[in-house]
Amino acid sequence: MDLTLDALKDMGAFTGAPVEKEIVLKKDGNEEKTATVYVRKLSYYSAVSDIKSLNAKSDAVAGRIASAICDKEGKQVFAPGDITGEADPDRGPLNSEITMELLRVIGEVNGKKTKS
Repeated sequence: MDLTLDALKDMGAFTGAPVEKEIVLKKDGNEEKTATVYVRKLSYYSAVSDIKSLNAKSDAVAGRIASAICDKEGKQVFAPGDITGEADPDRGPLNSEITMELLRVIGEVNGKKTKS
C-alpha cells in the first residue's frame, strides 16, 4: 500500500467528528443531572496538547481533558486552567465527580471498556 490520504481514509486513520456522550452528575450529592458532552478521539491534536503540557510542566490530565472535550462542531470547551482552577481561582477546579465522568467518556470513546 502506498501511503496516501485516500489510503489512510480507507484505513480509518482519521478521527472524524466528535462523539456525543451522556454524563450523569449529582448536584450536591442528591439530584441527578444529565449532560451531553462531545468527545474528540485521541489524535494529532491530543498529542500536541500532551507535549505542550510536558514542556510547560503543566497538568497533563487537565490538558488531556481540555483537548478531548469539545462542542458539537469540535471547538474546544475548556482550557487546562479552567479544569485546574488556575483560570479563575474564585471558581476553583472542576470537582472530582465531573472530572471522573469526563475521563470515563474520553476512555470509552477511545476504546476503553467500562465495568458493568
